[in-house]
Amino acid sequence: MRKVRELLRLKFEQNISARQAAKIVGIGKTAASQYIAGFKASGLKISIVSGMSDSELLNVINIRKEAENPRYKELFRLFPYFEKELKRTGVTLQLLWQEYTQAHAGYYGYSQFCHHYYHWRKDMKVSMRMEHKAGDKMFVDFTGKKMNVTDPETGEIQEYEVFVSVLGASQLSYIEAVASQKKADWIAVNQDALHFYAGVPAAIVPDCLKSAVIKSDKYEPQINETYNDFANHYQTVILPARALHPKDKSLVENFVRNAYTHIYAPLRNQVFFSVEELNMALWEQLDIYNQKNFQGKDYSRQQLFDEIEKNQLKPLPVDKYELKIFSESKVQYNHHVYLKEDKHYYSVPFQLTGKRVRLIYTSRIVDIYFNNNRVATHHRNYHAYGYTTKVEHRPPSHQYVSEWTPQRFIKWGRGISVEAEQVITRILDSRKHPEQAFKTCMGLLNLAKKYDHDDYIKACKKALQLNCTNYKFIKNTLKTKAFNLTDQQELELFKLPDHDNIRGKETYN
Repeated sequence: MRKVRELLRLKFEQNISARQAAKIVGIGKTAASQYIAGFKASGLKISIVSGMSDSELLNVINIRKEAENPRYKELFRLFPYFEKELKRTGVTLQLLWQEYTQAHAGYYGYSQFCHHYYHWRKDMKVSMRMEHKAGDKMFVDFTGKKMNVTDPETGEIQEYEVFVSVLGASQLSYIEAVASQKKADWIAVNQDALHFYAGVPAAIVPDCLKSAVIKSDKYEPQINETYNDFANHYQTVILPARALHPKDKSLVENFVRNAYTHIYAPLRNQVFFSVEELNMALWEQLDIYNQKNFQGKDYSRQQLFDEIEKNQLKPLPVDKYELKIFSESKVQYNHHVYLKEDKHYYSVPFQLTGKRVRLIYTSRIVDIYFNNNRVATHHRNYHAYGYTTKVEHRPPSHQYVSEWTPQRFIKWGRGISVEAEQVITRILDSRKHPEQAFKTCMGLLNLAKKYDHDDYIKACKKALQLNCTNYKFIKNTLKTKAFNLTDQQELELFKLPDHDNIRGKETYN
């Protein structure tokens, strides 16, 4: 190889004839001409030869020389077919070589077969994606650059996140603008991607954003509970990419770069007045992108998907996933659990009183679990301070009494005046558990029976104004008729009286 390097240097740097250069380095003229022809065909510059190893340089020269061989030309025509077949589950080079030997008399041995294929793959710039099997993975992420939507009335510009996904084998891509990276939006766009592909891959590979991964870890990342439940619904798994390892999701990273060129750029001068309008434009450009042939190939992402990956995806479930929220609560003494988000109570079997239970709820259903067993299911009720109770959850000897409930106190207050209703509602909201305020509310309602109606309303207004919505303040206000006092009179009322026993600040010097 030292002689070959010197031959190439003399020929391409010193411009010495091939015959003369071969004589100088001591290589036969036939071999020298083959080396020179192979190097010319490679398209490489002589300046980079010094940085190449002997094996790399020899492979480049020999492959180009081999390209003139009819046997190699026959094999060369099969390489695109091999590339597609290797994406199918279970297909290996060993299997393809065996099929190749059965169909061609003058075949290459297995090692030469692999050698030529790997060099062809390198020349075609086929990288890690060759290892992705059809139906195996879907890579998902957000682009770094957002897109804008303009309010048609105010002209205000709102930025939207852009979600992207790519299937591993075919590289069929999906894109969608969404309001945020929050959990609800993240689940929605993942679901839209699966329905775009009309099937489910074996695994979904997200980045380490909080909506997907609560805590990133090299060995055991903690997946967001809702996202994991979403994966269970679609019978797939979540395989988070490792932090600071972009090659784990190189396909989607590559699509982000392509999206800027092939999707963002054509839309750069358009103004969108709704996210629906923006998405329609994105999908139009996406279709063009997916239908365009790969560089150096005679097929597109869509064609590759239809041919090798579409039938390898698992079928979609009948129902779409409904977003779930997970929380924990302690069963109250009245065998109900409190759903803080709605300020509503749901019953559980009375035997669980005092136990901690798990609530999993959607926009329609509230499921309650204890020791991983579902113990109660209720239709979700958004009525604040209401109770949803099943008869079978009550103790046998217990006769349910519903006289004192938050909504009933609010209704009683409304029957007196709007101000009384507001005071009672504020008192109920101020307690960690509304039932803690029941006696206070009952005391306030009793005051309405003892004092003049107009005075009672004025006292409630005063309490709301000063944010002193408690029983003692309203009672004292009614007693002293403080609601009629001027500001100066109020100061005098609460001023400490003079007394001989009251010591001044001088006493404490």
